[in-house]
Amino acid sequence: MARTKTGVEELDRVLGGGIVPGSLILLGGEPGIGKSTLALQLALIVPNTLYISGEESVGQIKMRADRLVETHCNASLRLANETNIETICATITQSKPTLAVIDSIQTIHSDDVGGGAPSASSGQAGNVTQIRACTVKILGTAKANNVAIVLIGHVTKDGEVAGPKTLEHLVDTVLYFEGERYHTFRVLRATKNRFGPTDEVGIFEMKDSGLSEVKNPSAALLSERGENMPGSIVTCLMEGTRPLLVEIQALVNKTSFGYPVRKASGFDLNRLHVLVAVLQKRAGLNLAQYDIHLNVVGGLSADEPAADLAVCLAIASAYKDKALGADLCVFGEVGLGGEVRSVPHTERRIKECEKMGMKRVITHQNIKTLKLENINVMGVKNIVELIKNT
Repeated sequence: MARTKTGVEELDRVLGGGIVPGSLILLGGEPGIGKSTLALQLALIVPNTLYISGEESVGQIKMRADRLVETHCNASLRLANETNIETICATITQSKPTLAVIDSIQTIHSDDVGGGAPSASSGQAGNVTQIRACTVKILGTAKANNVAIVLIGHVTKDGEVAGPKTLEHLVDTVLYFEGERYHTFRVLRATKNRFGPTDEVGIFEMKDSGLSEVKNPSAALLSERGENMPGSIVTCLMEGTRPLLVEIQALVNKTSFGYPVRKASGFDLNRLHVLVAVLQKRAGLNLAQYDIHLNVVGGLSADEPAADLAVCLAIASAYKDKALGADLCVFGEVGLGGEVRSVPHTERRIKECEKMGMKRVITHQNIKTLKLENINVMGVKNIVELIKNT
């Protein structure tokens, strides 16, 4: 079955090459992260699209569309404002669009739930029973009419899409929109995809005219890097099959209180405590009386173990007040014994470093011999050797 290309390469990458006709896609994320913006941009690109909103009037949707129309124009886009699922399904069945967008599942209700009384607790829009019943009807409509439907769902305080976790099992694809709402970068990733991979991510930048694709995220993330300073280290993360260079900053300062402060933005705080303990025990750094602040620049999250080595070196660099140069990239997992362990896709990471103009790479000692002319790759056995050689 031929996929429908969205024209947004980052979205097509995450979906596995485009939208499959008849599929139900759940787009989730925190309020204000850009879900409706992405959905409206998609509706403005794909011909014969029906955009149904239960949150905004047609006039309000048009106000948002006018902001995006300079770069995306779809004369065949149809707008509607409706919250009754029976009416929505009947409209989709009658009009048979190529793509339908429903914004959002929390605002939709069915007359078949709660005895047709929306005021009853079980019949209120956003109720668990309502959400499940409406999603089942939307899924049936998508399959029966071979219409691809994008369903927007908000994330609750527990981090679940639209409340009930069972909603994710009903749909074909689950996309999460991630990122800090006060940062410009957004990451789109698939946690479930019946028709494609789940290890790809798309990276966008929020601008006044909407979401813009980031073709070279490594260059974008490093473009505003400051002067060579202590505590600043570049690492290479893998977002799906894409290597991504990210700057990690550490600030080590003498504590003013009896108990040192540990803070982290974009990095797991518990993991930071472990790495600090390893640096104290194995590398002999006296960090017990120092506050440590860690930041992953750009609002991204460094979740994989490959960032361990860069975090350790950034802390050591800040502690010794020694700058290590802007042409250095470090990645590798650090064990409790201080040993540096290998990470997947090492060769791909190194080639990305070379592409971005890095001259030195420090990683695990099991690195295979690579024939690279413009970059020096050094393998280290443990963090003691790492700190000593840098």
